[in-house]
Amino acid sequence: MKKTNAARLLDGLGIEYEFLEYEVDEEDLSAEHVAQELELPVEQVFKTLVVRGDRQGIVICCIPGNGELNLKKVAMVTGNKRVELVPSKEILGLTGYLRGGCSPVGMKKRYPTLLDRGALEYDSIVVSAGVRGAQLKLAPTDLVKATTATIEELAIEGEK
Repeated sequence: MKKTNAARLLDGLGIEYEFLEYEVDEEDLSAEHVAQELELPVEQVFKTLVVRGDRQGIVICCIPGNGELNLKKVAMVTGNKRVELVPSKEILGLTGYLRGGCSPVGMKKRYPTLLDRGALEYDSIVVSAGVRGAQLKLAPTDLVKATTATIEELAIEGEK
């Protein structure tokens, strides 16, 4: 697989990462599937969710693959009364990425980004490389640097 825009952006910032590829299952684009394919704990595979606030607009949230986004918390920390997940059909137009391949790095527009505090429990986490079938493994602090993300408690922990 050739380098993605997200990988090129990390290269330009001098950020070290590992480019990981896996077999895509179009019927299962879940973080659980990615974790299984990469033989990693699902808590270390972060999914990128796009939300829209009633006051502040689009916000990007990265949470562990086994977590559920706490929309009330996201609204509170972003100054919105409420936020909701953006419908899948709008993701490409907003980010430049397809659902199942949405990277927090290198979106076509820079949006406020939030990273779940759980990322700091790991030396490295995995996020989408910007295409289905590819992930970037990097230090959470480097993801913060690349996206100017804010660390927050975002996820409602899922079942383990």
